[in-house]
Amino acid sequence: MVGYTIDDNKLMIEFTLLVVYGTIVTALLFDFVNGFHDSANAIATVIGTRVLKPLQAVVIAAIGNFVGPFIFGTAVAATVGKGIIQLGFSTVPIIFAALIGAIIWDLITWYLDFRHQVVML
Repeated sequence: MVGYTIDDNKLMIEFTLLVVYGTIVTALLFDFVNGFHDSANAIATVIGTRVLKPLQAVVIAAIGNFVGPFIFGTAVAATVGKGIIQLGFSTVPIIFAALIGAIIWDLITWYLDFRHQVVML
């Protein structure tokens, strides 16, 4: 392209990588926020009935959340996500904006003590 130098291209690539890495960090932050928001729903019964101690319940829930997709697959998430969004529209900035919106929604509903489930696709 006319007027662009190698340094301009390197800067654009570095900026793109920064946006992608930032989106990945935001996805991990969403996973954390969503986890502490929903953990009470997932383990309250076993702690409330004193079947398990809180630490035991949290460890079992964490292990289950991690290994679940490897053992049982992701068919539910694929079914829920089918047809909701066209792949051409799912760009990195759109995904980033959706994650920020989901984090804000999680924090607001957690603070106001609203019960809800966020489906992670």
